[in-house]
Amino acid sequence: MLSPEDRKAHNTQFWSGFKLLMRQHNTKTRRGVNWLKYPTDIKDVYLRLHCDNHGAFVFFDFQFKSPSVREIVWEQMQELKVVLEKEMGTQGIWTKDLTASEGFMFDRISWENRSFNYYHQEEWKSIYIYLKERILAFDRFYQDFKDVLILLVE
Repeated sequence: MLSPEDRKAHNTQFWSGFKLLMRQHNTKTRRGVNWLKYPTDIKDVYLRLHCDNHGAFVFFDFQFKSPSVREIVWEQMQELKVVLEKEMGTQGIWTKDLTASEGFMFDRISWENRSFNYYHQEEWKSIYIYLKERILAFDRFYQDFKDVLILLVE
């Protein structure tokens, strides 16, 4: 197990390396990929990356306070499921009504590769490739369909 200082250094080194890789790529709209704070342009909708000893994960979270708004967005995403998964190149894991540690409810679409161990530095290149491919694929989908989602929540 890593000490808190070692874990912080490990995280910094990993994500700095990923940042360098992503500088070489642009989004569909020709902007740099902001993987740390992906611009969904919708309050309470987030794209998050996570890595640990259980794998590498991409989470697309819907955290609307209103259950009815969350339901409408979820239904719309269900209608776009085939298009999204085709662009992502793999099926997502669609999970409704999760409870965050803070107590609020949210819905999530996730993609994961559980064969990775973030704490094995020799696997970082493979993790980087996996995350990069998922982010760029997600961006191609999202730039085409974000206006539909924006209209739903306005």
